[in-house]
Amino acid sequence: MQKNDIVRLTVEEINNLGYGVSHLPSESGRGQVVFVANAVMGDVLDARIIKVNKSYLIARIERMIEKSPLRCAAACRAVGCGGCVYKNIRYEHELVLKREYVQNAFRKAGLSDVVVEDVLTTGVTAGYRNKAQYPVGNGKDGMVVGFYAAGTHRIVPATECRLQPPVFGDILRVICAFCDKNGIRAYDEESGHGLLRHIYLRRGESTGEIMVCFVVNGESLPEERRLAVLLAERFSAIRSVMLNVNCENTNVVLGEKYRLLYGRDWIEDDLCGLRFRISAGAFYQVNHDACELLYGIAKKKAELTDGASVLDLYCGIGTIGLSMAKSARKIIGIEIVDEAVERARENAARNGVKNAYFYCGDASDAEKLLERAEAAHGDISGATVLMDPPRKGSTPELIKYLAARGFERIVYVSCSPDTLARDCALFRELGYEIGTVTPVDLFPRTGHVESVVCLTRK
Repeated sequence: MQKNDIVRLTVEEINNLGYGVSHLPSESGRGQVVFVANAVMGDVLDARIIKVNKSYLIARIERMIEKSPLRCAAACRAVGCGGCVYKNIRYEHELVLKREYVQNAFRKAGLSDVVVEDVLTTGVTAGYRNKAQYPVGNGKDGMVVGFYAAGTHRIVPATECRLQPPVFGDILRVICAFCDKNGIRAYDEESGHGLLRHIYLRRGESTGEIMVCFVVNGESLPEERRLAVLLAERFSAIRSVMLNVNCENTNVVLGEKYRLLYGRDWIEDDLCGLRFRISAGAFYQVNHDACELLYGIAKKKAELTDGASVLDLYCGIGTIGLSMAKSARKIIGIEIVDEAVERARENAARNGVKNAYFYCGDASDAEKLLERAEAAHGDISGATVLMDPPRKGSTPELIKYLAARGFERIVYVSCSPDTLARDCALFRELGYEIGTVTPVDLFPRTGHVESVVCLTRK
C-alpha cells in the first residue's frame, strides 16, 4: 500500500488510543494491520492511507459503507483533540473495552489467571472533570486556547469541552479577550518567544470554588492584577488566581515557582465526608464522585480491623489515607513533595483527625523511606500498605523493600493497567498472592481507567 491509497476494511476492534483496528485483505489470511482514526468495531468503510510504516498503516475514514451498531453520535465539538477517544461508541461498550484493556495488561505480564471484575462507574460521562490545563497559541484573529491534537503540539481551538464544567469555557474566553486587548502574546515553542503558555483551572466539585493559574514564560504577566480582579468580579466562584513561572524549554506544563495574584493560594472541596484544601501543585483526583467510589473500594479491600495501622505511600495531600482514618488505629503518610505533606497535615487538623501523621520521603530511596516515621512510631511492619503511585508505577526497589519488610497486606491503586500488572508480577515473584482486580472508570470517554487490587503475603 502507498500513501493516499484507498482500501475497504472491516473494523475488528478499537484500542485505548481510539483507533479502529483492521487488517488488509490477504489471500493467506489477515494482512498488514491498519489503524483507522475514529473507526468503531463493526464498521465497514473505505479508508485512505495517510501513513505507511513497515509493520502497520494508519488511515482515516474516506467513506462509511456500513455503520457499526455500537456506534453513537459524537457530541464533542473539538474535532481532533485526541482526548475523548471513545466518543464514537456507546458507553456500555466502552466499559467492556476498558475491562479488556486491564485483562490484556495482566495477560501480557504473564498473569492471565488474575480475575478482573467488570468496570464500576458512576454513570456520569460529561462535566465530571474538576481540573484542566489548556495550552494557548497565537492565531490569525488573536489568542487561541484548546487542546493538543493527538500526538502533536498543534492546538485544536476549544473553549468548550464536554468533560469540563461549562464555566471553564466562559473563563477562558474572558482571559483571551483581555490578552488580545492588552497585547499579551502566547508562548511559541519553536521560537521561545511569547509569554502565556497555559491556562490551568481547578474547581471544587462540592464547594464550586475555582482556582485560575497562569503559566508564563517569565516572572510576571502585564496587567496581571487587573486581570485577576476582573476575573473575580465576573465569576463569583473564583477564590484564587495564581501565576506559575515556567521559563524552561520543556514539555512539562508547570514550573516550580508559584505566586499569588488574588485571593488565597488554595481552594477547598469536600470528599468522603472530609474537607480538603487543594493548592495549585497538589494531586487531587479529577473526578470527584468516581473518586469516592474508588476510595470506598480501596477501603473495603484493606479490610481494616480494630488496631490496624495504614502506611499510605504516595499520599499526596492525604485524601485516600484520611478517608480511612476512622477505621484505623493510625495513618502514616509518606510523600516526596514537601508542600503536599504540609497540606496533608493541615487537612488532618482541619477535619479533627488526630491519628494521621505525614512525612516527606522518596519512594525511590526505599531504605530511607520510613526512617522518620519509624523513629516516631516504632516498627510499622504490621501496617496495611496503601499505595497510589503515578502513572509510571512504583519502583522495583520499593516493591522489594516492602516484601523484605514482610508487609502482609498491600492495597495498590493505579491509573495505569500496564504498570500495575508489571508491578503485580514482581510482587508475585516475591511471595504475594494477587487478589481480584476492580477497575473503576474515573475518566469516561477517554482511554484511561483506574484499578484497585489487594496483594497478600502467602
